[in-house]
Amino acid sequence: MKILYRLGFYLGGFAIGLILLAFFVKGSGVELPSCDYMPNARVLKTIRNNGYTLSEQAEKQLQELKLDTSDLNTVFLEGEVDFDKSDTRKEPCGFYMIHSQETMPTPITTTLELCDETFEVLSVVKH
Repeated sequence: MKILYRLGFYLGGFAIGLILLAFFVKGSGVELPSCDYMPNARVLKTIRNNGYTLSEQAEKQLQELKLDTSDLNTVFLEGEVDFDKSDTRKEPCGFYMIHSQETMPTPITTTLELCDETFEVLSVVKH
């Protein structure tokens, strides 16, 4: 009977500890780790974390399509990397083609170049 008594105290303290931990982690603004293990998710997360710049051609194309960078951010959040048309190991700079979801008002395809850990949007075309 003594072991059940100890087990009850242990589980009670463990539960209180988990509740306090969840409270502090939630309130501290710490982002919990996500499960970005697939290549598509890793590329999109790297773009979002490192940021990107726009080439002059991409800026003109965005204006022609009446889009802005928030639309690009949506593509980099929900898009699909086309690894068949991308050349990630090209020297000196690799490039990625990313297609937006069909649910976007204007489905687009973006081409990005990766040089020295910096992404540059080369083109934005409607597909």
